Amino acid sequence: MKAMAARTDIRWRALGGGSKVVLLHGGMQTSANFTKLAQALAPDFTVYVPDRRGRGLSGPAAPGHGLRAEIDDLAALLDETGARNVFGLSSGAVIALRAAMELPIDRLALYEPPLKHGDHDPVAWLPRFEKELSRGRRAAAFVTVVKGTGDFRYAPRAALIPMAGLALRAGEGRRIGDLIPTMRLDAAVVEDAAGPLSTYAGVAAETLLLGGERSPAYLKGVLNGLEPILPRVRRVTLTGVGHVAADNSGRPGLVAAELRKFFR
Repeated sequence: MKAMAARTDIRWRALGGGSKVVLLHGGMQTSANFTKLAQALAPDFTVYVPDRRGRGLSGPAAPGHGLRAEIDDLAALLDETGARNVFGLSSGAVIALRAAMELPIDRLALYEPPLKHGDHDPVAWLPRFEKELSRGRRAAAFVTVVKGTGDFRYAPRAALIPMAGLALRAGEGRRIGDLIPTMRLDAAVVEDAAGPLSTYAGVAAETLLLGGERSPAYLKGVLNGLEPILPRVRRVTLTGVGHVAADNSGRPGLVAAELRKFFR
């Protein structure tokens, strides 16, 4: 199915029945990465999983793409479907949080939004990433993102890049390889959202903050900063998982169990 937002088709997957929930994916993902999460929720909810602009079956991102366009795309989806419950992972959580300040969102579930907080810059990897992409070094750019966002921090690049090159040439890796350049879109979202966390004191939606026990310290720090600021909030830390628990490759059933309780 699709909606029109700023002259771009926004496509989404829909399944299930019941109360309506939108799932917003994060970086280097499409709606397909939430297949297992959506299926786990479908017995209780009508689940809408969009391909964010520039990914999957949705239309391309325009020059200057950033947070405003992403909020407008979500607004078009909410208007088309009537959904008022939103879950976002990573950059999808940044979009959902900012959107909740202006869109009719009743319940908001956020999994580790990588907001700028304290001394940590969550997009410090971007200049190196752009340089590597401009030279056609896609595997190196992938490693730059992975290390820059908190995974494999202590593994040497010299070992990771050949492994990444092999992985990106086979099967599912080719799809991920095609998504690597879209990380600049996620970086734009994070940069546009920069500002004090106190900005979110006006969020009226009931909010669930989700995080993983094994996630990077800076993401836990963001949740620590948001928890006392958001007016109607509760927080859950999931045992034994990290940042991508909601992905098909993580523990989506664990995330679904918390979302099921919250969105009911």
